[in-house]
Amino acid sequence: MSDITITTTDGLDGQNVTEYLGVVAGEAVIGANVISDLAAGIRDVVGGRSGSYEKKIKAGRTEAINDATAEAEALGADAIVGASFDYEEMGEGMLWVNISGTAVRTTRE
Repeated sequence: MSDITITTTDGLDGQNVTEYLGVVAGEAVIGANVISDLAAGIRDVVGGRSGSYEKKIKAGRTEAINDATAEAEALGADAIVGASFDYEEMGEGMLWVNISGTAVRTTRE
């Protein structure tokens, strides 16, 4: 687990940004298989949540976060500010998950 703090805001409470190190990003492409597609389709018809898809999306988000934090650590950052997620369909059954933000160094106030 990384010690990098990630926030969607442009700063962190109780900390001052001392250096902006650059944009970092992480991506993951996730796909679904026939069995989970069928189960999700049945749930959609009967009105339930698709737990299999939710798990896949969460796993993709975690992979993207791990990639971005690894980039930030390589730059010597202790935080990522202004983080933003993007989810895009890349074709039938494929979803692209992206996080981007600015790697920074901070000090406590």
